[in-house]
Amino acid sequence: MAFKHAISWFEIPATDINRAQTFYETIFDMKMIPLDFPNISMRMFPLEDMQNGVGGAICKATDPFYKPSETDGPLIYLNANPDVQNVLDKIEAAGGKIVVPKNEISPEYGFMAVFIDTEGNRIALHSAPQ
Repeated sequence: MAFKHAISWFEIPATDINRAQTFYETIFDMKMIPLDFPNISMRMFPLEDMQNGVGGAICKATDPFYKPSETDGPLIYLNANPDVQNVLDKIEAAGGKIVVPKNEISPEYGFMAVFIDTEGNRIALHSAPQ
């Protein structure tokens, strides 16, 4: 079996959904889409193509289902094209912390960086070769 995308959906934990929304909207210059249910609040990343894209959201639940972590759990890479540095330049002013600055993975695979968001999550960035 081959996958078109290895990831189909991701959820980033938040303890303060509004603070997290402001952080991600600031560093990516976009508006998130709110989706609230009785026991969970989500702020979805906008997609150009909902049928073929990889989607995700920041999430806060009334129970402790979501727990931010700087060290544990999966590491997701968010799309920072055309250049990881454009996003990194906004991280600290928005309340985050850069833990791995922009590094070249290889000439074929582009660049990566890692930051801690306002909720205490370890998140990575990726951009294509330049």
